[in-house]
Amino acid sequence: MAKIKRVPVALTIAGSDSGGGAGIQADLKSFGALGVHGTSAITCLTAQNPRRVVAVTPCPPAQLLAQINAVWEELPPSAVKTGMLLNLANVRLVVDFFKKHTRVPLVVDPVLVSTSGTRLLQPAAAKWMLKELLPLATLVTPNVDETEILTGQKPASVEELRAAARQIHFLYGCGALVKGGHLPNTRTAVDIYYDGETELFLSAPFVRGIATHGTGCTYSAAITAGLASGLKLPDAVGRAKHYITRTIANSYLCHGHRVLSHPA
Repeated sequence: MAKIKRVPVALTIAGSDSGGGAGIQADLKSFGALGVHGTSAITCLTAQNPRRVVAVTPCPPAQLLAQINAVWEELPPSAVKTGMLLNLANVRLVVDFFKKHTRVPLVVDPVLVSTSGTRLLQPAAAKWMLKELLPLATLVTPNVDETEILTGQKPASVEELRAAARQIHFLYGCGALVKGGHLPNTRTAVDIYYDGETELFLSAPFVRGIATHGTGCTYSAAITAGLASGLKLPDAVGRAKHYITRTIANSYLCHGHRVLSHPA
């Protein structure tokens, strides 16, 4: 009899993307490609495609908690990520849960606004995320626009990315991966990681003409997969940088839209 392979479990708590490019769908693709069994708790249903978000419907808090508890009962994850939480009720629920499960690494992708400009986290929920959720996190992964909300200043250079990563760690106590893909006039996609001890300068050629829909979800999911597999946080971040670079470089066309590829 062939030996049965054992794989770790990761959990994503995020919104569903009906277009399949971001959210829960992108997270599960990333988990599977990186050898991790993916589980999910859906915070909201979105009607969206690569161009725009049409509608968003929140999941009732009781149902969200039931999903998380059901996963924890039989498939306890070795690492968790949060994505689109949408409203205050969901953020509070996640905070209350992880105050009781602090030993599990938690990656927070602070999904605030969609690429098309739709607000994806209500203002009261954003305040609660900063005050209560980030101090529970192992890592937070803001882009340039989200960094402005976390720190009050929008980075415009690599040195300002470095300063922002250090400020986030000081303010919230978690590791920070500040993503510079939206920096103006750059030829490389530069991200800065800082956890209070280790700083990483992560750089890859900037692939122009590629839509970034789903890249934030994919990047944070790849980090979560690494943590679930037992990697140290800096190693998980470094591997995830290579992974997201490949998904962008190998993206394919689907009805005229560039879609991220998820290579194993």
